[in-house]
Amino acid sequence: MSALEITGRILLQLTPVWIGLAAIFALSFALRRRLGLYGRLMGSTIGKIGLGVVLFWLLTAICADLIVTMSPLDQISSMKNKPPGTPVPNVEGAYYLLGGDNLARDVFSRMVMGSRSVLAIAPAATLFAFMVAFTLGLPAGYFGGRFDAALSFIANLILAFPVILLFYLLVTPEIRASGIPMFAAGLLFLFPIIFAVLLLWSRFDTQRAKLAAYLAIALLLGLWAYSGLAFNADPLGVFAMDANLLNIFVSVVFVNAPAVFRIVRGLTIDIRTRDYVAAAQTRGENPWYIMLWEILPNARGPLIVDFCLRIGYTTILLGTLGFFGLGVSPESPDWGMTINEGRKLLAIYPHSALAPALALMSLVLGLNMLADGLREQSLKD
Repeated sequence: MSALEITGRILLQLTPVWIGLAAIFALSFALRRRLGLYGRLMGSTIGKIGLGVVLFWLLTAICADLIVTMSPLDQISSMKNKPPGTPVPNVEGAYYLLGGDNLARDVFSRMVMGSRSVLAIAPAATLFAFMVAFTLGLPAGYFGGRFDAALSFIANLILAFPVILLFYLLVTPEIRASGIPMFAAGLLFLFPIIFAVLLLWSRFDTQRAKLAAYLAIALLLGLWAYSGLAFNADPLGVFAMDANLLNIFVSVVFVNAPAVFRIVRGLTIDIRTRDYVAAAQTRGENPWYIMLWEILPNARGPLIVDFCLRIGYTTILLGTLGFFGLGVSPESPDWGMTINEGRKLLAIYPHSALAPALALMSLVLGLNMLADGLREQSLKD
């Protein structure tokens, strides 16, 4: 196939993504006046470009099974290190659109499926890190004192350690065998439950019947998910996380939480001096209500921006781990591992390394541009 034919075929394979992008942007423009900060993003050129890139990869991950032309794990011996556009023997109409890697796997299909690996881990792990930071950073900044000093010291101690080396240590087989990742998961995965309980209790403290119902639902769902995700003990098998994925997930949360904690603490120290906080204190509101329903909503702009940026950082870290062979699994199509496989023959067959590298770069660039657009719009609040 010629370069033009390859480009056309790739664009055709991505048809579900184009349809999804068109539908989302059409609805966003039509309803932009009702969508708050997201709606105002439609007025930012850099924000729209960033959003488009991020949505492109998100929709690619969701529709990956419809987009791939081959299984990302299939090895066809005659397709080893083949250039882009090479037809697959004995399979009519099938091509390795971006060529074959040194293990005779389809680079295009691995790149598409790699987006699913990244977007299944990075946003969820970042969200968990933010919940840990909210639960600890808000009271640290609001109350101060020894509690703040102790938590700040621990956060600074973790941040002082080189991030890549810390990641490397957390996912090495020796650390895995020690049971430390499971213990860390048992501790860190409690924070979303604690955060949800505090959020509901502070909001419905005076409405006992409603509070009891909401807490029962939150605890039932939270502990159910907790048993499966942290200890793989869900009796129904709905929530589960294999050992390799658990190690990666815990590592991301552990590394990101201290940095987000410092941001939340700093914002809380600043906002607690505002007049509306003093008014809430005068009304006799409990401290957790003030922290979660007065301070946190007014800190949303910087936190949303940091959330986008931190997903980008996490994407780079996941790619780095995969590159060093410490990803989810050796045969995983994640971008870092695909780049590592392709670099071995970079001078002769650059396509197998460049495609996933450009995919990773574009996603991180899109997240950074989206964060810039959100920052631009949040400053108008």
